[in-house]
Amino acid sequence: MAEEKTKTQLLRESVLMEENKQKKLTAEVIEKADGFCEGYKKFLNKSPVEREAVEYSLELAKANGFTEYNPEESYKPGDKVYYVNRGKAIALAVIGKNGVKNGARLAIAHIDSPRIDLKPNPLYESNKLALFKTHYYGGLKKYQWTAIPLTLHGRVVKLDGSTVDIIWGDNEDESCFCVTDLLPHLAQEQVTKPMAKAFTGEDLNVLVGSRALDEAEDEKELVKLNVMKILNDKYGITENDFLSAELCLVPSFKAKDIGFDRSMIGGYGHDDKVCAYPALMAALDAETPESTCITYLTDKEEIGSDGNTGMQSDFLRYFIYDLAAQDGIPGYRAISKSTCLSADVNAAFDPTYASAFEAKNSCYINDGVVISKYTGHGGKYDTSDASAEYMGQIRSLLESNDIVWQIGELGRVDLGGGGTIAKYVANMNVDVIDLGVPVLSMHAPFEIVSKTDVYMAYRAFYEFFMQ
Repeated sequence: MAEEKTKTQLLRESVLMEENKQKKLTAEVIEKADGFCEGYKKFLNKSPVEREAVEYSLELAKANGFTEYNPEESYKPGDKVYYVNRGKAIALAVIGKNGVKNGARLAIAHIDSPRIDLKPNPLYESNKLALFKTHYYGGLKKYQWTAIPLTLHGRVVKLDGSTVDIIWGDNEDESCFCVTDLLPHLAQEQVTKPMAKAFTGEDLNVLVGSRALDEAEDEKELVKLNVMKILNDKYGITENDFLSAELCLVPSFKAKDIGFDRSMIGGYGHDDKVCAYPALMAALDAETPESTCITYLTDKEEIGSDGNTGMQSDFLRYFIYDLAAQDGIPGYRAISKSTCLSADVNAAFDPTYASAFEAKNSCYINDGVVISKYTGHGGKYDTSDASAEYMGQIRSLLESNDIVWQIGELGRVDLGGGGTIAKYVANMNVDVIDLGVPVLSMHAPFEIVSKTDVYMAYRAFYEFFMQ
């Protein structure tokens, strides 16, 4: 016979915060999370850069009944449409019973991640080695990108307007590339410098060849010439074509289960594909919601969300305007009544680096999806701070649907970083809050997330769409 709880125990349960969030992670939930994450790992492997993320998202959308959006057509509740912006961003909408008359439900994630981009004139030869000059993209620790295998991804536009897509290094039997590093024996000067100065952006030169063209008669840059011949034979491009190319290098790592218990996933690009995939799947699974729901996967977040495929573009705004026109209402009214989950990650508490966090207000692996009421740093600069009312709505949504969740700040008060997606959505007069997955080793070439947290993100986006 179970012992009766004391008055103190009952009081504690009624007024204090629940401490053990993981108790809701039953064997059934864990099994569902593991199954869901098999699809996520495939998405992560097939979407290292934004063009490929859009292409794979489009493939999944078409397989689930989505058709290309046409502003000249009329749509009825339950119709599913997609709208691609220049191959680097995609909106997926499920038309609701009320259309956008009461606003739309928005889940917005970014699909770009820190990487190494090629400069416009990248290829050169030095001391009989061929290398690429690069310009890194987004916030990364440069030393983490040395001495690891890298894969080349991107698109080349030739002078005649034709395009060539390049993926080199993804297959096991293909060669890869790398940034070299200095051996410890000769690095005494390097290791005594501050981390930010020990390895500079101009040091991120990528090794791409060392063998001279064997049939050449002269002795000038034969290694470079051989590399260019290989590229010309395979892709039909010349050195001039680099001038109109978007090529980058990303880690060759594939997504892998982490831990003896296989409870986590390690891989490149969790930030922010670990939120993009659950938001995508929530849209694919939504069936005739009350209000039109839109998952928007966008580009350029890691460098400020600028540009016509970033969140600061008017693409999404104009899409909602078109949907509002069909419903016979002004676009600004549809936007002002909309609500949004900014699907973005937060830094999970890492006991190895505990001093960077404030433990009571951090998020933790396996404690569920994390809400970040605000990001920013110092005095909350450069962020959106969600209202108590909207925070209450989302909290109620999660609790009423038995979704494991937590709240977290990004590190200590005077550390952290600025907001991105949420603040630009808020500037459109939309209620918005960050909701996403806790990540260990964020912005590293190999990040780590919890499978159950990924699944709880999916459940949060789905219930948000269907409320």
